[in-house]
Amino acid sequence: MLAAQLKTYLAETGLNASDEQQLQLLGFVAMLNKWNKAYNLTSVREPEQMLIRHIMDSLVVSPHIKGQRFIDVGTGPGLPGIPLAILNPDKEFVLLDSLGKRIRFQKQVQIELKLKNIQSVESRVEAFQDPQGFDGVLSRAFASVADMLSWCQHLPAQNGVFYALKGQLNPDELTGIPEGYSIRESIELKVPKLDEQRHLLIIAPQV
Repeated sequence: MLAAQLKTYLAETGLNASDEQQLQLLGFVAMLNKWNKAYNLTSVREPEQMLIRHIMDSLVVSPHIKGQRFIDVGTGPGLPGIPLAILNPDKEFVLLDSLGKRIRFQKQVQIELKLKNIQSVESRVEAFQDPQGFDGVLSRAFASVADMLSWCQHLPAQNGVFYALKGQLNPDELTGIPEGYSIRESIELKVPKLDEQRHLLIIAPQV
């Protein structure tokens, strides 16, 4: 049932996933559903809805991310980082969250799904340092754009950008972007079976 739905949704969005990647995505949903009963990782309770609201909602960003190293701040159970890591085995993802139970879940996912391109870190974003910097800083339902830029300003590499996954765009939030940053692109995303607005903001420091 879920496998057929996933195939349909991938086809609708024009995303390519191998049989193995599809099994990993379904495995992630199964683990999320199982752990959620004890750890309360997400308010979404049904696997069918997880597939739409978590997996596909994350994957539609995939064609727009450029670079090699990414950090997913306030990742929760690993969203959008884990689905993106499954679909992009050639890219590296650091999953950052301050809650230990979420990190424990991610590490179990990494073991069970044999993911070699994710690293889970328990830390507040302000306290986390990475000397290399990242090509992309991802956030989904993490904070306002202004707060994201303020808290994460130390994370991008020299030409790195911010990817903010948003629902409906709030004009006040967009006009409140701090000086020194500009919206490079605002992309409307379409998530199968989701009758809600989704946007991706690509924000870059002004040179």
